[in-house]
Amino acid sequence: MRLRKRIELLIQRVLFASRWLLAPFYVALAFCVFVLMLKAGQHVLHLVRDAVSSSESSVVLDTLSLIDLTLTSSLVVLVIFSGFENFVSQVADDSDPSRPAWLTKIDFGGLKLKLMSSIVAISAIQTLRVFMDLANQNERNIIWTVGIHLTFVLSAVLLALTDRISGHASAKAEDGGH
Repeated sequence: MRLRKRIELLIQRVLFASRWLLAPFYVALAFCVFVLMLKAGQHVLHLVRDAVSSSESSVVLDTLSLIDLTLTSSLVVLVIFSGFENFVSQVADDSDPSRPAWLTKIDFGGLKLKLMSSIVAISAIQTLRVFMDLANQNERNIIWTVGIHLTFVLSAVLLALTDRISGHASAKAEDGGH
């Protein structure tokens, strides 16, 4: 029996330590934020360089691209910190004044909802970009863009409803069914 218990504890320790296999993924995502920052810099340089000669519509489209990059970067940072905090280890000491207040408050369900909200916002910007450039868009592209956006919106609503229903079911179970 003792050998069985030792093997069981060893397996548990190995499985528990395996969470650190996620750390390289979060480091890779941090590198992606750096790449997105470089692309944002390119957009700003293009915007400044062509500000005088560009049309208002072109400036708005470039600005929407910058907003899109910003939202995407924020989404990646959110995944890095909340994912690391939820699945690997605590990120920083609570007494650290630079620690974001939301860091320990986002559970996996909250992370999913924030991810979907960000994806819907990014999709909305892409859809707006298509509508700002209608003269250069074909009907098929417009239909696909709107259809994809509506799919993301519907997915987000269904995810929120599912989360809310499961939250109520969990709360009732904890409350003894009342």
